[in-house]
Amino acid sequence: MRIGYLECFSGISGDMLLGALVDAGVPFSVLEETAHALNIGVRLEQRKVMRGGLTGTKVDVIEPGAAAAASHNHQHDHAPQHTHKHDDHSHHHDEPSHEHANEPHAHDHPHETHSHDHEHRSLAKILSIIAAAPLSEGVKHRASNAFQQLGDAEARIHSIPVEKVHFHEVGAVDTIVDIVCSAAGCEWLKVDRWLASPLNVGSGTVKCAHGTLPVPAPATLALLSDAPVYSAGAPMERVTPTGAALLRMLDVSYGPLPAMRVSASGYGAGGRDLPGEPNLVRLLVGEATAAAPTDSDAEPIAIIEAVIDDSTPQLIAYVSELLLEAGAWDVYRTAVQMKKGRTGVELKVLCDPGLSPALREIVLRETTSIGLHWRVENKMALDREFFEVETRWGKARIKIARWPSGAIANVAPEYEDCRAIAHENKVPLKEVMQDALHAFAHAYKEKR
Repeated sequence: MRIGYLECFSGISGDMLLGALVDAGVPFSVLEETAHALNIGVRLEQRKVMRGGLTGTKVDVIEPGAAAAASHNHQHDHAPQHTHKHDDHSHHHDEPSHEHANEPHAHDHPHETHSHDHEHRSLAKILSIIAAAPLSEGVKHRASNAFQQLGDAEARIHSIPVEKVHFHEVGAVDTIVDIVCSAAGCEWLKVDRWLASPLNVGSGTVKCAHGTLPVPAPATLALLSDAPVYSAGAPMERVTPTGAALLRMLDVSYGPLPAMRVSASGYGAGGRDLPGEPNLVRLLVGEATAAAPTDSDAEPIAIIEAVIDDSTPQLIAYVSELLLEAGAWDVYRTAVQMKKGRTGVELKVLCDPGLSPALREIVLRETTSIGLHWRVENKMALDREFFEVETRWGKARIKIARWPSGAIANVAPEYEDCRAIAHENKVPLKEVMQDALHAFAHAYKEKR
């Protein structure tokens, strides 16, 4: 499995990801051709810059008329583009806006301030630009999905229908190019699964069309959902809404660096060079290695055991149900040969150690046993996730188990889903399970 791992120790934005992709080996021509295909009158430039003593690639979106302004800013390593002013922030803030189109705003250029009358682009307009571009369906799908999630986040924050969300032209141009070109660059890399470190989102406040907002900006926070975040370094915005939308677009999983053989790496630069802080995102690309779980992956598990030789099968079954309802992870019943030739049942309960006292009480209260024993051991489990597929008879979930590296260890149809389909449609269960696996193989290949 080919993995792309993003180390977001200084956050992530659209231009940072573009820079990391180029630095990791994506031909700059791929991004240039993608930007040209959008037919919105922009071009790209790349350059090497220093960020906190490390070299990275900076990719800038150049709009008509911006070339002259660019010459004033190269000494500061600022992108020659129109961006919203931050309180010493490292990235431009590309949050959508539904403010008045002609509202003046400050720019992230210390030598000049411009005022423009900017039209708005609605979500539907942006999606139509992407749909009309001569790009692959995979790139269009990923980019459109990112914009849809960005629009949905804005709509929720401002309590308006998504159709009413409009994107400020300057931010929209940058954002369109950042997102679509990132989708094209990621497709070129042919990565099967994207992962990322916990996100340094920054701190402080950011100025945008809606006023002064806390960092992370509301749109960023909504898009990040349950991603692991923290704040470190100088107060500034480190994860922009576009950066958060790109992480959602790539369906990123979060965690430590997985076991992998790194074949390429790249550093993408943010807009400012901060002394002692590498304002970069690092991208590692390589093949996952099936690293075996280690002792650090172990969790405690309580095991409760009782041997019963004077109870009915119905009672044992009833007690097993009670134990599962009370939170036991599993309950086993095994036939055993006891002293004096008697046949008995060994009742074994697996549970969280914290539940052990309550479950031991159930065993003693509900069975005829007058004693039991228990212990705490170590257990480990592979990470699991579900993937929904469409069979010939309806939807069913597939359970996927993964090694710590992210590589798939096992795939199995969810029994209860397939059982319900088989019962409802009067078809053999084995056919439903086979069809679910076939659908998974096809759908998962398309998803990648």
